[in-house]
Amino acid sequence: MLFTTFTLAVRSIRRHLLRSFLTILGIVIGVAAVVTMVTLGQATTAAVQQQIASLGTNILQVRPGQGFGRGGGGPRPPDFEQADVDAVREQIGGVTAVAPQAQSTATAIYNGANWSTTINGTTNAYFQVQPWNLTGGRTFSRAEEEAGKAVCIIGNTVRTNLFRDTDAIGKRMRVNNISCDVIGTLETRGQAGFGGDQDDIVIMPIKTVQRRLTGNRDIRLMLVGIDADYDSAQVQDQLSTLLRERRRIEPGAEDNFNIFDTAQISATLTGTTTLLTSIVTAVAAISLVVGGIGIMNIMLVSVTERTREIGIRLAIGAVAREVLLQFLVEAIVLSMLGGLVGLVIGQIAIALLAPVMQVPWIFVPQINLIAFAISAVIGVVFGFFPARRAAALNPIDALRHE
Repeated sequence: MLFTTFTLAVRSIRRHLLRSFLTILGIVIGVAAVVTMVTLGQATTAAVQQQIASLGTNILQVRPGQGFGRGGGGPRPPDFEQADVDAVREQIGGVTAVAPQAQSTATAIYNGANWSTTINGTTNAYFQVQPWNLTGGRTFSRAEEEAGKAVCIIGNTVRTNLFRDTDAIGKRMRVNNISCDVIGTLETRGQAGFGGDQDDIVIMPIKTVQRRLTGNRDIRLMLVGIDADYDSAQVQDQLSTLLRERRRIEPGAEDNFNIFDTAQISATLTGTTTLLTSIVTAVAAISLVVGGIGIMNIMLVSVTERTREIGIRLAIGAVAREVLLQFLVEAIVLSMLGGLVGLVIGQIAIALLAPVMQVPWIFVPQINLIAFAISAVIGVVFGFFPARRAAALNPIDALRHE
């Protein structure tokens, strides 16, 4: 009987193809929107986590200043000094390495090609703190660090724009007026969390950058690596206490530096993207409810149009539950058909939007199954009332209907 009922439902849908298509349009849009939003939201979260992970785990970023949106028109807080770096490395337990950084911008030139890039002055501790491997060459020697030699390690963007397809190792290029030997090339990292190109970089010994580019010994950033066996919150508290002492900050006064934990940044960004995805998905899900109302409306119209047919079926022996089942199956088939079409359109939309948003394409079977199941449930919920109304018709009154 169920197969016969299904056949009758499909036959009824085929008789009114255009009306059936318009009926399921709300379901199609709702399912496609929900699947697209949730999948892209999860892809965005994965991309953010991957970008944060590329910076390294168990890392504290320490900068002078009072953070975003704080402070006022007072004097600029002093930068860090090499003595601060040494104190952090030697006096705080759980610190594996401390990488000071001095940054500048410059034009890199090689064989007539030039490229404006970021110059990052640091030490070999930079490669101990964060996982950024070399694809060729080597890091700085101790003598090169101490003497401030003009050697450099370049990112993939710089290598591509200056050296094209040739091997950059051992070549000499210019950074502004500095003749610099390329001793290493970095592996590709891709875009940063805020759209910057992490591969557009030249890394040089910090003393070289301080003497020949920035003209001072200031350190604008410290990367502090933490042993995985230590509690990062406790290390952060010790670091804050040490820096307050060294910078002579009075008790009760605000810090004139800020400490960012990469794990906290990752958790915050992940929570934000998840919340935004939930909000957008909730808005998209309204289309499912609208689609369900559309199905109920059309099914009520169908009951009115087929009143005489219903009366004939009841008169020749069909029971009420069979009539109810026929109209209920018809509503469920419509909803599931809309859900299936919505899933296909959603996957197409994801494939088109993922490259534009620069996020990985992922397939989430759970959300697809849930969206399809919800479309079937909507058919049951919004199709039950019209089906019950059809089953409750009096055969004699139905036969009299014109």
